[in-house]
Amino acid sequence: MPGETKEDANAKIPMIGTAVTMLAEAPRGCWQGTMDWMKTNLLLMLTIVGVLLGCLVGFLARMGSYTEDTVALVSFPGELLMRMLKMLILPLIISSMISGLAQLDPKASGKMGARALTYYFTTTILAAIVGIVLVLIIHPGDPSIKEEVGTGTEEKKVSTLDAFLDLIRNMFPENLLQACFQQVETSYSKEKPKIVKVTDYNDTFDIGSAINETQYITKRTLTYKDGTNVLGLIVFCIAFGIFCGNMGQDGRIMVHFFVVLNEIVMKIVYLIMWYSPVGIMSLIVGKIMSIADLALTAQQLGMYMLTVIVGLAIHGIITLPLMYFLITRKNPLTFFKGMLQAWVTALGTASSAATLPVTFKCLEENNHIDCRVTRFVLPVGATVNMDGTALYEAVAALFIAQMNGIVLSAGEVIAVSLTATAASIGAASVPSAGLVTMLLVLTAVGLPTQDISMIVAVDWLLD
Repeated sequence: MPGETKEDANAKIPMIGTAVTMLAEAPRGCWQGTMDWMKTNLLLMLTIVGVLLGCLVGFLARMGSYTEDTVALVSFPGELLMRMLKMLILPLIISSMISGLAQLDPKASGKMGARALTYYFTTTILAAIVGIVLVLIIHPGDPSIKEEVGTGTEEKKVSTLDAFLDLIRNMFPENLLQACFQQVETSYSKEKPKIVKVTDYNDTFDIGSAINETQYITKRTLTYKDGTNVLGLIVFCIAFGIFCGNMGQDGRIMVHFFVVLNEIVMKIVYLIMWYSPVGIMSLIVGKIMSIADLALTAQQLGMYMLTVIVGLAIHGIITLPLMYFLITRKNPLTFFKGMLQAWVTALGTASSAATLPVTFKCLEENNHIDCRVTRFVLPVGATVNMDGTALYEAVAALFIAQMNGIVLSAGEVIAVSLTATAASIGAASVPSAGLVTMLLVLTAVGLPTQDISMIVAVDWLLD
């Protein structure tokens, strides 16, 4: 260049060489960054691929002919995944809750518990309200659907009072060992009363009709049904953990035992998670293949499915992230990105309890939440905080009302929202648990419970 000395030109040579080297290494650095990201998120990518392949293979398989045995074999790897995850629920809940609460002081645990329960109740009732608003706007219920589909189940007697009493009974199990595999439930049986014996012949009523009185009476009995009583175990673990932490030096050995147990269970969880992409793909393929008539189901219940899915999308994409931002003033996308593995696992297994081990890992490792918080909040939330169930039951109740041409008053709509919220708390965190508690919602406003049979065909997808 004009006016440039030889020394200036020589000084530029190293700078040019450095720039050329940086340009040459830029693609390599970008490629290395991509490879590092893929290596870190390999399990997440495999799980998403498993979901997509499951949908693709499931729909392709429907084009051919297959038997029930084929569906059973295809679903078997998924069944193994569910069994392995459910196997860990009990030790995980017990170890996590006791170790978490034992390491907190009572004042902190009380404050955290109050905040958690307030959050649970708020989000659940918001989900029910979103579902009710959408079903009133979209109006998916059409009386012609009932004529086409018909009903295949009998009316079932359900008492809302007994359901809530059962909920409280299960919170305080009489046998902890039994609570690991059974929970109490009020059942109804019809009994024939003894023939009325009339001894006073001066009575004014017809003696003959009294003697021949043979009307059946309904009798309540407490029975035990299969299924872990998670609520009762949680209540016991809360008390055990708090008192264990209050014992100070004397309780240190017990606290250390549950902390180590929790770490061992989480290592087993990490091992099972590498099998989850195969299991989730198997579950989805089996579910799609088991649908009797996909086109007819979509034609009859398409608007109902759309209402539920839109409601879940609004609650999951707008309501919850907005609450997170307002309370923490942080970007919800960053938080949810760390939870993606748990979301995909929940999608494939349709069970918040089965997803619980994965949720622990995502919160503690990806989002760096204090393990003392997750060990208390997650087991309770997986049992009590059933937002999707509350929304699903509210939509289903109003859908059945619209299908029967029943117009619910404002008070009855409020009753649906409150009952759906309360019923979701009592719902088990297992697949299709909402169908059972939906009976309570329908009974609360006098809707026919046998119409639930019409939405069973799409329950697995919405669940």
